[in-house]
Amino acid sequence: MTATDAKRPEHEAIYQRIRDMILFGEVAPGQGVTILGLTEKLGAGMTPVREAIRRLTAEGALEAQGNRRVIVPVMTLEKLDQIEFARLSIEPRLAEIAAQKQGPGLVSDLRALDAQVDAAIEVGSVEQYLEQNYRFHFRLYAEARASILQKIALSLWLQAGPSLRIVCGRYGTSNLPDKHDEAMAALAAGDAAGAAQAISEDIRQGLDQVRATLARS
Repeated sequence: MTATDAKRPEHEAIYQRIRDMILFGEVAPGQGVTILGLTEKLGAGMTPVREAIRRLTAEGALEAQGNRRVIVPVMTLEKLDQIEFARLSIEPRLAEIAAQKQGPGLVSDLRALDAQVDAAIEVGSVEQYLEQNYRFHFRLYAEARASILQKIALSLWLQAGPSLRIVCGRYGTSNLPDKHDEAMAALAAGDAAGAAQAISEDIRQGLDQVRATLARS
């Protein structure tokens, strides 16, 4: 675990570590994991690993398979349609609220994070792209201070993130357009509706790539 992890309660640090493994594509859709395997990989106790798996299963990020194994669920077009509907309902609203509540540091923080997204694309680092793109979105959503909506958004990202990892792995990072510039411009202008629209278009672009990849499979 990292030094940051060490400052958290063990059960929370382990949960966040496994969550990040799923979010950033370290565990692929359909790949099985076990409590024993994760305890060995993370150097953690079985109790916090078991609790993390329970939480992540409840959030839809993992799926129980029996015999103490769980997998990252495999995406289907039907699931993707539901995730798209939910994300387009939740995340633009978070962006809109964030724009209305934003403090003076939001846009500068987002610009710094977006620079990291661009750097990851430039060097072709899929893992860094997924992590920095996530951090960009959730820095924005945190500004809304709408904890219920943010928790729903995180659950949806956990279910969609591994499939975006497949898209990146197959086609690289060079074909990953986003609407971050448009979102930041809207925020800087105090345009809440524009920020919501930019995030909506950003979500559609990403999920369209996942949909196209599934259709070719």
